[in-house]
Amino acid sequence: MIHTVHATHIGNVRNVNEDLSWVGRIKPGGYTLGIVADGMGGHLAGDTASRLTVETMVADLSGLEPGLSPEACEAALGDAILHANEVVYRQGESDIRYHNMGTTVVAVLLSGDQGIIAHIGDSRAYKVTSSGIERLTDDHTLVNELLKSGQISEKEAGAHPRRNVLTRALGTDAEVKVDLRRIVLQPGEGLVLCSDGLSNFVAEAEMLRTVLKPGAALDDRAHKLVRMALNSGGDDNITVALFENGRVGQDAATKEWVQ
Repeated sequence: MIHTVHATHIGNVRNVNEDLSWVGRIKPGGYTLGIVADGMGGHLAGDTASRLTVETMVADLSGLEPGLSPEACEAALGDAILHANEVVYRQGESDIRYHNMGTTVVAVLLSGDQGIIAHIGDSRAYKVTSSGIERLTDDHTLVNELLKSGQISEKEAGAHPRRNVLTRALGTDAEVKVDLRRIVLQPGEGLVLCSDGLSNFVAEAEMLRTVLKPGAALDDRAHKLVRMALNSGGDDNITVALFENGRVGQDAATKEWVQ
């Protein structure tokens, strides 16, 4: 049974929360869907981009038939993101208020303990197990390209003045590529989706200890992650969604907190 919670906070500095998350069960298919989008743009544009993305994806995936193959689930999730890209791009082209708006997106579609991760941008997915924490996504950023090519070090990447420059985003171009990968969550294993407002301020080792904390409720763990980001600076919107393959008989209700 997959247990879920998601939480978001405007942060210590921003006036608007351009992040948006959605987590829930898709009926009658029985799938679990999670989405985190981190919008960007001028006044009203970033939150419009993230809202349109989440709304489009949820609408497209809500009618999924039960028992689809992993290949069909992968195609459905990828198509939903491409449709969202079309919607956001078209809105930006047709209304000067939203020109050049865009968003990151990271999403998971789970059927039982198996699922698909999809992402564009620098919002991330992590798998958390007793053996450690594994980043499942590769940031689409200028700094990550410099890091992979050996032009800068890990230490330099963390403090680089252009670390927030994206090389790929949803809605900024008519066409975009979606990165997809399959996952399996064994009993006791967890999954984290988050915006960079969390990953830029909470180290992976701290994230691992918090998510695996024995006896802590899933919602308490989500809130602790948000508090850690706030206490470390919190100069961006912060959003996290947690998924855990829990014990039989646990309450599987999805919980949400917005601050």
